[in-house]
Amino acid sequence: MQDDDVLPIVTETATLQKRDVVTGRVRVQTQTQAHEELVSAALEQSDVEVTRVPVDREIEAAPSVRTEGGVTIVPVVEERLVVEKRLVLREEIHIRQTTTTQSVEVPVTLRKQYAVVDRDAPATNPNEEDR
Repeated sequence: MQDDDVLPIVTETATLQKRDVVTGRVRVQTQTQAHEELVSAALEQSDVEVTRVPVDREIEAAPSVRTEGGVTIVPVVEERLVVEKRLVLREEIHIRQTTTTQSVEVPVTLRKQYAVVDRDAPATNPNEEDR
């Protein structure tokens, strides 16, 4: 090799750049659907039966309200004038309560929402912008 021979040295450099490219769009919508559905429920109804029971018996003191076997007894007293004053149980009012249960079905409107996702394609190919 001769001293005049020169070898050229070549240096390559790389540069890296980033850019934002829209590749598509997403649109989310919610939709509500309503439908009828039967709802069952148990309803209670109380009925009261009132019976007057004549007693007409002399007593010493006014009895209090009492309950016997599911029947509420309300004493009704009066004072009668005789040669002396006496307390007489004139009648008792017996109150019996019965409860019934009835199943009913009532239509109600229930709503449910769904999400709908639409994807839109990009307007142009992102690689075509470089050309």
